[in-house]
Amino acid sequence: MGNDSIGKSWIDKDGPAPQSWVSAFWEFSRPHTIIGTTVSVMALYAIAQSSRMFANPVFLPLALAWLACICGNIYIVGLNQLEDVEIDKINKPYLPIASGAFSRKTGELIVIATGIIAVLTAVLQGPFLLATVGVSLVIGTAYSLPPIRLKRFPFWAALCIFTVRGAIVNLGLFLHFNWVLGLGMAKSAFSGWSWDSASLAIPAEVWVLTVFVIVFTFAIAIFKDIPDMEGDKQYNITTFTIELGKPAVFNLSRWVLTACYLGATLAGSIALSNVNLVFLAVSHFVALGLMWFWSVKVNLEEQKEIADFYQLIWKLFFLEYLIFPAACLLG
Repeated sequence: MGNDSIGKSWIDKDGPAPQSWVSAFWEFSRPHTIIGTTVSVMALYAIAQSSRMFANPVFLPLALAWLACICGNIYIVGLNQLEDVEIDKINKPYLPIASGAFSRKTGELIVIATGIIAVLTAVLQGPFLLATVGVSLVIGTAYSLPPIRLKRFPFWAALCIFTVRGAIVNLGLFLHFNWVLGLGMAKSAFSGWSWDSASLAIPAEVWVLTVFVIVFTFAIAIFKDIPDMEGDKQYNITTFTIELGKPAVFNLSRWVLTACYLGATLAGSIALSNVNLVFLAVSHFVALGLMWFWSVKVNLEEQKEIADFYQLIWKLFFLEYLIFPAACLLG
């Protein structure tokens, strides 16, 4: 559900050349969201395995969970592009439908196909993955599709984004992998649902990561509209940037990210006994320092500098999904 210039690839403005379909599809899938989904799937698998020390490496369900989540991701961002063509012609003219690299029909077929694949793969893998994918698709549809189109309202738009990226993905995937690892390969893939080994227990590590991602994603959700201000204003999309102004949203995002890193470090020292606290604290302070060092150089009148800083925020988001599992495995 992200909207920005991350992962922008070259697309022929006069139409798709034969060799450009793959790059157009990559742009259509919104690369930063694909990377974010991938690292979250891998991280939750690693955290679920951390207490088992990879004694039961179930890789086929991992691959299928990744496929379901990636297809769900493409459905959500693709639907958003189908509904935002005119806005994207102003804010993100390089996107395939807005640029003409993909026809609307092509976009619709991709969205339908990926939505079906996501649901069918999740059904085959079990109740927790189906709930994770199903709820995400419902929220993603309500975010973009009229008459609900929650993205028109800043509070509901932000709530959609951090609910999916934060709570649903982290908690749902952990429950899924914990269940799959408890069942083992023989019972987990293509063999029907079994409630053997099902548990709703979620360890403190997953709760801390989930709260971190929820708050971090809130910062992403409010910051993403800064570079899109002109198109949003023209098409009556109300955002925090339009209501509060660029400087206020920029500063709010920085302080929200600061609260994320300091809060996670404090929570680790108080509540997490199974993680490497030194590694967690040092890595978080380095990431926080990098964010502030870069932020003080941003000129809010320069779109490129805003976009570059937004890219940094997403890279820090990706990094957290490496830091936290590593802290658990080193604990």
